[in-house]
Amino acid sequence: MGNALSEEVGESSKAYPPTKEMIMPLTIVAHITAAEGKEDFVFTELKNLVAPTLAEAGCIQYDLHRDNDNPAHFMFYENWETRELWQDHINSAHIAAYVQATEGAVTDKAIYEMTQVD
Repeated sequence: MGNALSEEVGESSKAYPPTKEMIMPLTIVAHITAAEGKEDFVFTELKNLVAPTLAEAGCIQYDLHRDNDNPAHFMFYENWETRELWQDHINSAHIAAYVQATEGAVTDKAIYEMTQVD
């Protein structure tokens, strides 16, 4: 006799109870540096990503930050339900449009996939 949840969702579902890794969101920290003279343009393009991204499946948090001392440096702090849903975001039409629009206006980017630790 299985537990009530496994009977309800079917024996072929993932392990129950779920492990910490199964329920921990994926955190993304993304740093973007705009080219000299392109800071405001890149800022506008980055701001344009926020609304459609927040509407995406799996997006828990998508916060844009700008460095107080360096107006060319931006950072996104993101949380996603799963890595797969984040990958869907990376392959979305609005990200593709951003990449095309900012070609030559971004000098550096670094993306870190992270998991919260105890």
